[in-house]
Amino acid sequence: MSQHPTSVWLKNPLGIYTGSDADASGGIVVEGSVVREVIPAGGAPTVPVDEVVDASRHVIIPGLINTHHHFYQTLTRAWRPVVSAELFPWLKGLYGVWAGLTPRDLELATTAALAELLLSGCTTAADHHYLFPNGLEDAIDVQVDVVKKLGMRATLTRGSMSLGEEDGGLPPQSTVQDADTILADSERLIAAHHERGDGAFVQIALAPCSPFSVTTGVMRDTAALAERLDVRLHTHLAETLDEEDFCREMFGLRTVDYLESVGWLSDRTWLAHGIHFDDAEIARLGAAGTAVSHCATSNMRLASGIARAIELEQAGAPVGLGVDGSASNDGSNMIQEVRQALYLQRLRYGAAAVTPERALGWATAGSARALGRTDIGILAPGKQADLAMFTLDELRFSGSHDPVAALLLCGAERADRVMVGGTWRVLDGQITGLDVPQLIAHHSEAARSLLARHS
Repeated sequence: MSQHPTSVWLKNPLGIYTGSDADASGGIVVEGSVVREVIPAGGAPTVPVDEVVDASRHVIIPGLINTHHHFYQTLTRAWRPVVSAELFPWLKGLYGVWAGLTPRDLELATTAALAELLLSGCTTAADHHYLFPNGLEDAIDVQVDVVKKLGMRATLTRGSMSLGEEDGGLPPQSTVQDADTILADSERLIAAHHERGDGAFVQIALAPCSPFSVTTGVMRDTAALAERLDVRLHTHLAETLDEEDFCREMFGLRTVDYLESVGWLSDRTWLAHGIHFDDAEIARLGAAGTAVSHCATSNMRLASGIARAIELEQAGAPVGLGVDGSASNDGSNMIQEVRQALYLQRLRYGAAAVTPERALGWATAGSARALGRTDIGILAPGKQADLAMFTLDELRFSGSHDPVAALLLCGAERADRVMVGGTWRVLDGQITGLDVPQLIAHHSEAARSLLARHS
């Protein structure tokens, strides 16, 4: 057996975005699970390599990082009763359906979401799972198994809902848990599954769902637990004006004031959506280093608004991207999400301020910062070898000139190759070891059965 890791030179790509200013037009060398070196134009590796891959048909980018999702929602895409609803009525319509989820449903939904993400060039995904009805108490354990089978990285959040309809919250009582159950299971999951340090594949974060579905006590206790065990915090915040009104009526506070009151205004936290902040709140979030996951497609789908991404970033708040749940997107395609973020943010800031490279930066290094990671999101020596390779052979790209810009402007949908930690997980547009037609059949049947049980 070789005494050194296998090395491969991805040589002379058609285009490359590394996330840094280094000239990498000669490609990159991967050794084992990390990037060993980037090669300038006309250059060659400084030491011999075991394999050379001709990348002259490919555009190479860091693996995309999805910072907000609800995998289970792939079972309720485009459900007619809520197709044209905004957030609160959309949730009220769907909570009763989701209350019927089974472990097998979640396994299939998670597999479908991760497979779709992987095929779109995504190598790391965060999921926000907050539904634990009877029989689904081990939901996060189910997700860990799927992540390991597909060989992706994931930050799986132990979500929670404790404020049911009877107490003035939004979710039905059948979907809420008491604080002791939530906190005990959170601690169990961290001990069982959370990996630390560079190259981690599975990490656990704690994620009470939203101000309108958990008590202040659960928010405070979760923050304290996250600090004690050194894990990250995640929640929905400032997604809609309805939520702002709820916080004023329920707590007498605006959303960021509420966040601070429960101990969450810190660089341990990343927030989903973060749309309705005023100037002072943006400054406070930036000063605290609190990150925001911008979910452009979902925000358009539910007519929630446009996040102030550039102002947040300039204030010091890391900005990443998320596809959000597949019942408010209704897909899990990360390269398309980058395109949507590019265009939506141009509506707010103009074309010159939001370049393709800036949007890709949100989806890579920005998303990595939101998840508290420094080992992914950039193609540079010593960083994890997570990358996606796209071809520009389809009709949609014919006549394009800038290969990196073409990924977004011409609408790339599917990666040709995807590598996670130095291992190919997608080759020739196919996920290694996964029967996708069979997955579609089983997942579609589970979706039909879930709705049949609800009706």
